[in-house]
Amino acid sequence: MGPRNVALERENPDLLVSPRTDNGTIPNLKFSFATARNRVLSGGWAREVTIRELPSATELAGVNMRLTPGGIREMHWHKEAEWSYMLAGRARITAVDPDGRNFIDDVGEGDLWYFPGGTPHSIQGLEEGCEFLLVFDDGHFSENETFLITDLFKHLPLEVLAHNFGVPQAAFKDIPVDIVHDRYVFAGQVPPPIEQDAVRSPAGSVVQTFSHRLLEQEPIKCPGGQVRIADSITTFPASKTVTCARVEIEPGAMREIHWHPTTDEWQYYLSGQGRMTVFASSEKARTFDYRAGDVGVVPFAMAHYVENTGEDTLCFLEMFRSDHFADVSLNQWMALTPPELVKAHLNLSHETMAALHKDKQIIV
Repeated sequence: MGPRNVALERENPDLLVSPRTDNGTIPNLKFSFATARNRVLSGGWAREVTIRELPSATELAGVNMRLTPGGIREMHWHKEAEWSYMLAGRARITAVDPDGRNFIDDVGEGDLWYFPGGTPHSIQGLEEGCEFLLVFDDGHFSENETFLITDLFKHLPLEVLAHNFGVPQAAFKDIPVDIVHDRYVFAGQVPPPIEQDAVRSPAGSVVQTFSHRLLEQEPIKCPGGQVRIADSITTFPASKTVTCARVEIEPGAMREIHWHPTTDEWQYYLSGQGRMTVFASSEKARTFDYRAGDVGVVPFAMAHYVENTGEDTLCFLEMFRSDHFADVSLNQWMALTPPELVKAHLNLSHETMAALHKDKQIIV
């Protein structure tokens, strides 16, 4: 009888009318980038989901950023490690490691990069511009509090800069000194081919590449979809603190019931729509609906599944603050436990017990 936001209710049917199995109080585990404040500048825009927007996300924070053709994410560094997934377009990334070795690469849709904490780097859009997801290994991280090269220069005395670089003070007379960061994301010229842009370092180039072609990995095929996993143990050695899985679920299929025994899961939905129920022990459970651009969180050890509720393939990223991927499958646990013990708990038939022995990660 009262006022309603009907459009929002239709996007969250399992909050409006929760399944009967939902019970108790579980913190919010969903936040959409569409409801995050967007910072728009001359070279693109950026919006973030941190512990401020999603208090359950204590281990990882995310930034969605767009760069125009030639648009530059200012040269910077931060205490946290930076992991990224390219959503669209192409970008040029650069970095220098503590040994004075440099790195430059052009990345496109589906590619990853990872810069350890303290590593100075930059990002620039190529001919078509780009959009990407950044993930940081601390839920409190904010893109608005990075170490920016222009901030550094304008807060050092001119005589110190001149002494440091061995040039006259007048060389720094045009350093931006405005209060607002107009170089945070700013317009620039599309860079030349990478062969012309690369700088030769006396120390050589970075030995362990900071980028990875995730979509070139052979996927793990399952009855209802497929998954690609990138971690420092198997495929992406540089990524020491963030591991990801790119999951594709066909219509009518689901990511099986499971939990992660070592760390929280931070999700980003790329396409399609899905539903997830999270079981938090003590008879508490809650169901959420997700669409492209949404962030989901599953706290450490909580059981959950992800079901495709749409007509198209559901694709999302699972991210973990870890150097490796680990989960526990409910199917596998029951299949590898003495059958009579399982039957004693759940009153299952012989036929059901036999079905448990099938390997199911994404199932119809």
